[in-house]
Amino acid sequence: MLLPEGRTLEAIESRFKWDVPELFNIGVAVSDDWAGRDPQRICLEHFNPDGAPGRLSYGELSRRSNAFANALRSLGVARGDRVALMLPQGFHTAIAHVAIYKLGAIAVPLALLFGVEAIQHRLSASGAKVLITTPGGCNKIASIPEGLGDLEAVISTGHDPDGGPQSGYRFEALEAEHSDTFDAERTRADDPAMMIFTSGTTGAPKGALHGHRVLIGHIPGVQMHHEFIPQPGDKLWTPADWAWAGGLLNVLLPGLLLGVPVVSSPAQKFDPELAYRIMADMKVRNAFIPPTALRIMRTVSDPLARHKLDLRSVGSGGESLGQETYEWSQRVLGLTINEFYGQTECNLVLASMVGVGISRGGAIGKAVPGHEVAIIDESGTVVPDGTSGQIAVKRPDPVMFLGYWNNPEATDAKFIGDWMVTGDQGVRDAEGYVSFFGRDDDVITSSGYRIGPGEIENCLAGHPAVALAAAVGKPDKVRTEIVKAYVVPVPGTVVDAALSDSIRDWVKTRLSAHEYPREIDFVEELPLTTTGKVVRRLLRDRAIAEAAGREDARAD
Repeated sequence: MLLPEGRTLEAIESRFKWDVPELFNIGVAVSDDWAGRDPQRICLEHFNPDGAPGRLSYGELSRRSNAFANALRSLGVARGDRVALMLPQGFHTAIAHVAIYKLGAIAVPLALLFGVEAIQHRLSASGAKVLITTPGGCNKIASIPEGLGDLEAVISTGHDPDGGPQSGYRFEALEAEHSDTFDAERTRADDPAMMIFTSGTTGAPKGALHGHRVLIGHIPGVQMHHEFIPQPGDKLWTPADWAWAGGLLNVLLPGLLLGVPVVSSPAQKFDPELAYRIMADMKVRNAFIPPTALRIMRTVSDPLARHKLDLRSVGSGGESLGQETYEWSQRVLGLTINEFYGQTECNLVLASMVGVGISRGGAIGKAVPGHEVAIIDESGTVVPDGTSGQIAVKRPDPVMFLGYWNNPEATDAKFIGDWMVTGDQGVRDAEGYVSFFGRDDDVITSSGYRIGPGEIENCLAGHPAVALAAAVGKPDKVRTEIVKAYVVPVPGTVVDAALSDSIRDWVKTRLSAHEYPREIDFVEELPLTTTGKVVRRLLRDRAIAEAAGREDARAD
């Protein structure tokens, strides 16, 4: 499971072999196994902005998750039942996850930021029997008049929930009332463990079902972009929600499995100054920071003058990092960000690792040992290097999902033969580096050119007046589509025609004349998923509606 030591990726690959046992339980592996060897070892630390941090040991995690597993069983939760978690980063979240896995039940992580319609869809689609959430989450549930599917009980952290259509239970009381001895279910590595809904950037979210083996499948990719983690003094943190595959499977569970302390922090709208403070105060050595968050962090002037960081590795993924942010990290943070790639259905299959020479600005990296990744055409044929196509991953693969929950048609459509198609357009060069330039639906066709929005957005991010940007195709009678940019300006920037011209010239001189945004809208914010990805679909719909409106006006 662990990457063998090596000075080159080729040396590592030649010695790597998957070791997936027939029986494997995530909950046991991340708590009980460590508790038996070193119960006092710290596994979790919680950042407290007003005082000393909280700490949780493996022994405590093991006992408390046992008690909570017994509590869930007393509420009728059995093997295969779905248990939803709508919680922030923190000890309760880790304890609940571990308890669910020990029961052989299926965890369904949900983001606290979800609105009532998003919650209703996921609870109904998953058939969740129990929901574990905060008092605020209970209030959201209470506002849903009907359609909660099979939900039978709501468990609230902190204090008793304020009522609602379900029975209310208190997390702490349930934990205190039950024995901290529990015999975990003997689960196979292929038995279902969690259901993570896709982010919904291009359509309705689907529940991707993963087996217990998914954690084993993540370890090589985590070790690659964190430079052979675990090393002495390593400590993990991410601002990403633990309800997202990136937060749960790139940070929380791998950290627990590898014996690396994981830092949690209170839920908040991303604040770049606070992010620097958390990493400094908590002595974070290894961070996963999504590209959007990094671009916001770029707006902080001279951060190391106020925050003493001791970072050893920073990984980034979820969307394209881009050359500008790659170079900024080297110049300002003094380290090279290791970009990685994956999907909810099959995460962490491409990565960078600067320590063994795998790093290139504008490229994701290369295939992680143990994963076969290629660029294919519509028939499933691998295309020559330098030819664009769709990024695909070959099955079987321990990190790959079992299928979409109750949706065999969508599962079948995800494959061409043994290739799992990602819907992401990319290209592989002769050295094996893969570059990503957009979702199939996001690619802009203008005057015969196929343009990936990622490259434009990365270029726009380098303009000194641009905080965030997104590019979409807007229908055009002459060019099929034109590039339209939605730009969030840096606070205090004067927005006028001169700024628009400056931004257009910036792209023209750095990319090409056919890729610059012919139209620019300045906006206060961009529509983002809870994982921090831009929902280009909404911007594209806005641009299409705008184009249609203009055509209607001409017709009148």
